[in-house]
Amino acid sequence: MSARIASVTGRQLWDSRGRPTVEAEVVLESGAVGRAIAPTGASRGAHEAIDLRDGGVAFGGFGVARAVAGIGAEIAGAIAGMDARDQAAVDKALCELDGTPNKARLGANAVVAVSMAVLHAAAAAARAPLWRYLAGGKAVRVPLPEIQIFGGGAHAGRRTDVQDFMVMCPKAGSFRRALEITDDVYRAAGRLMEAKGPLSGVADEGGWWPNFASNEDALDTLTRAIEASGHRAGEDVFISLDIAANELGDASGYSLALDEGRLTSEEMGARIVEWAGRYPILSIEDPAGQDDWAIGDKVQIIGDDVLVTSAGRVERAGEAGVCNAALIKVNQVGTVTEAKAALDAAVTRGWGAIVSARSGESEDVTIAHLATGWDAGQLKVGSFTRSERMAKWNEMLRIEEAMGADAVFAGASAFAAPVAATLA
Repeated sequence: MSARIASVTGRQLWDSRGRPTVEAEVVLESGAVGRAIAPTGASRGAHEAIDLRDGGVAFGGFGVARAVAGIGAEIAGAIAGMDARDQAAVDKALCELDGTPNKARLGANAVVAVSMAVLHAAAAAARAPLWRYLAGGKAVRVPLPEIQIFGGGAHAGRRTDVQDFMVMCPKAGSFRRALEITDDVYRAAGRLMEAKGPLSGVADEGGWWPNFASNEDALDTLTRAIEASGHRAGEDVFISLDIAANELGDASGYSLALDEGRLTSEEMGARIVEWAGRYPILSIEDPAGQDDWAIGDKVQIIGDDVLVTSAGRVERAGEAGVCNAALIKVNQVGTVTEAKAALDAAVTRGWGAIVSARSGESEDVTIAHLATGWDAGQLKVGSFTRSERMAKWNEMLRIEEAMGADAVFAGASAFAAPVAATLA
């Protein structure tokens, strides 16, 4: 069956914020079809790939007509006739066609949609689920989910300084059970907040959108929600934080609106270490700004804005010894091949790897397959509500079921060895 690319089409769709986004559709000579939708982020690292937006008045400036037009006018012709199974060659052609270091000319939203659509088309040509196609016959694990309970930061009108208050259940034994436990915690958190009064709907990624008096108030409430759910904090359920410190700081320090105000880099680091000692925190993402390499390695320390899914930046961070896990967002770098290179660089160093969604999402479930087929070990999608989030969690349930007796839940093995040892 021919896997050569016959046509590439771009179209404007809508993301979970009601903003335009790009879908690409790739048809192979065999008739196999692949489609993918570009996600978008609100909290963005300065070094990540750039979406192409139209600006102006229409759609609040978020239109994607130029990005869609570029798919038809340039991308389609450049990759026509290429073998979709050679993802590296296709992605190299896309990067060379764009000609910028951050996909600014054609737009990361156009490039990533095409790159992922080509991958889907190749899997369709092989008549295999995408995760199985990516695994290539190797044994892979069912990833450990990281699920938001409270949303803050750029995703919730700065109601809290910390961007995400999440939970992880590394001892759940299965993906299905991890979701069931999380559902207990999510509902318990809602009941506590309703009783207390700070309940204000949901944030961009589906977590509760609260009015807390302080960041510690949110941590206290989440810990109590875990216990109220009937599970044990620090044994069955652990807390994971996305500080998104780049959104809080500059060269002179960090501003915590809910706490004491301005903190130096050293004070910010001390505050996070204090939280890790007082609460059942297992994982912390972006505890310092994207160019501040000073945070230590007490728990899983995830680099997001500091790494921006760049293999080179993973290597640099590894030499500095500031992370032990990498967040992998395909649209952050622009192509499937580059994202996989960043994941491989992290795994080679013995780090954890987390394939992640963005705050602006859709029904696209590609990342569930990437997290599984690449054997990443961890998957971060958002909360336990909203269909653009649940589509991915539900797809993981299908994948776990399809694995049958071969399904192995990543659990503690998802972490770097020193962190995994604390769960033994």
